Amino acid sequence: MTFRSPVRDIDFALNAIAGLDAVAATGAFPDYDSEIGAAILEAAGQFADGVLAPLNRTGDLKGAFYANGSVTAAPGYVEAYKNFAEGGWAGLAADPEQGGQGLPKALELAAFESFHAANMAFGLCPMLSLAAIEALSHVGTDRQKELYLSKLITGEWTGAMVLTEPQAGSDLGALTATATPNGDGTYALSGQKIFITWGDHDATDNIIHLVLARLPDAPRGSKGISLFLAPKVMVADDGTLGDRNSFRPVGVEHKLGIHASPTCVMSYEGATAELVGEPNQGLAHMFIMMNAARLAVGVQGVGIAERAFQQALAYAQDRRQGRSIWTGEANAPIIDHPDVRRMLVVMKAKIAAARAICLSTGVAADLAQHAATEEERLRWKGREDLFVPIAKAWSTDVGCDVASMGVQVHGGMGFIEETGAAQHYRDARIAPIYEGTNGIQAGDLVGRKLSQDGGESARVLIADMKAILPDLARLLPGKPVERLAAGIEAVEDATFWLLDRKAEADSGADVLAGADAYLKLMGDVVGGWLLARGALAAEARMAEADADQAWLKSKIDLYEAYAANVLGHCSSRLAAVGQGGDLLKRLGGEVLSA
Repeated sequence: MTFRSPVRDIDFALNAIAGLDAVAATGAFPDYDSEIGAAILEAAGQFADGVLAPLNRTGDLKGAFYANGSVTAAPGYVEAYKNFAEGGWAGLAADPEQGGQGLPKALELAAFESFHAANMAFGLCPMLSLAAIEALSHVGTDRQKELYLSKLITGEWTGAMVLTEPQAGSDLGALTATATPNGDGTYALSGQKIFITWGDHDATDNIIHLVLARLPDAPRGSKGISLFLAPKVMVADDGTLGDRNSFRPVGVEHKLGIHASPTCVMSYEGATAELVGEPNQGLAHMFIMMNAARLAVGVQGVGIAERAFQQALAYAQDRRQGRSIWTGEANAPIIDHPDVRRMLVVMKAKIAAARAICLSTGVAADLAQHAATEEERLRWKGREDLFVPIAKAWSTDVGCDVASMGVQVHGGMGFIEETGAAQHYRDARIAPIYEGTNGIQAGDLVGRKLSQDGGESARVLIADMKAILPDLARLLPGKPVERLAAGIEAVEDATFWLLDRKAEADSGADVLAGADAYLKLMGDVVGGWLLARGALAAEARMAEADADQAWLKSKIDLYEAYAANVLGHCSSRLAAVGQGGDLLKRLGGEVLSA
């Protein structure tokens, strides 16, 4: 099935909804303007459509291959990666002094949606390099930046994020890998790591592993973790490559999806490594990578949903079955059956909302660094912190929901591998799991992000959402605005209930019992608010002389469909927030074991 990157929709979400112009107005990106942004999105779409998308199915069928201590990438992926690096895609938002292009992070996220949509397994490789770039840019030494960072930015080398161990998944405090000083400023790294995405491959000459391990005198638990850099091939001070370092893959996992992404089991056998940042501060340093990766995974959810939607839409337009309820045509395309059309509309609306959430988070991240005043930067940092877990969890849930509906639109043919719909469903399923499960995101949202500033960021968000209601009521009076207003009220009630409960002793179970429902409620309502912003922006653009009236009207209609199909569930989300920890505790003993 032919894939076409939704460049126009991405551009609209980035500029009309997320407000990239506010980032440009800071003056922090002198080489950026809207024409450059549009050209980059178009070029990213062309690369995704022409190079990456044709490899998606073959990568799923063939997969990456392990033999004799090394991994071979799926057919065509090495050449595709070289083209990717030569195109400068690895350094869009990186520092120009290190070889990057110095563009807004939000623009980079928008471009990467096309890569993830075209080929999710491929997109994981540069996505993790971007996370490594983020970490080294913040806490790397000058030498590390000179030797390693510049090569990651050009894409000549790739990065890997090395956290998980067999006994230490989400609980990183349980990891046991060790780093023993060699006496020359380097460390001997030993231990086994699992689930290491693109931990080994043959697409580049070197792979830079950022590894969590313990120093000999480290305290127990998460406070005793340090971050280390270990290159696959040793690098001399002049940048030349030397001998192979003493770590290797011992296998690749056989997974439900993303078969072309090698998920490696890695063995470190006294590998030479160097400390990154401060001793025993590895978890804080790694969270620089994790935060970047979590937002990027949210964009993955958008991308795989877009891919599944396009395939389902094409199938529904082509497949003929039954009589149309609207035209009376016999043997009509199944898109003329109301339930199929409903699924397709809901798919498209959820994708648009998730895209807007992710790109708005990217804009908030840019403004948190570059807004004019400290007060503004703190405000946008609060918005970024609040949105990251929502962007990651809600958007990846959308990826799974939309991919599942894509299979349903295909009917029985969706359950057959040859159509390709099943691959999107299988690929999508990992995104709610890695980079912190969506349950962890919900716990992070209610446990840390909501109250880290006393709830001020949530209050500002609620006020911003309420401010749109008068204009929306003028454009779409009645149910469309009433449902958003009710959703905002539900968010407000849930937010203040959680803040009040958090202030009470012994309330942890109640707060965490409502975490998942609260995150989903926030995603539903924030997504609706952003689509409402898009509807109002579309109305304003319709007044322009050369406006595409039908396309802009579709943005208004899309919000209306979202309000009808998604915002109507907010009351049940609110009820679930307050279900209480005692109920869940009782259900665990009385129901689950019955």
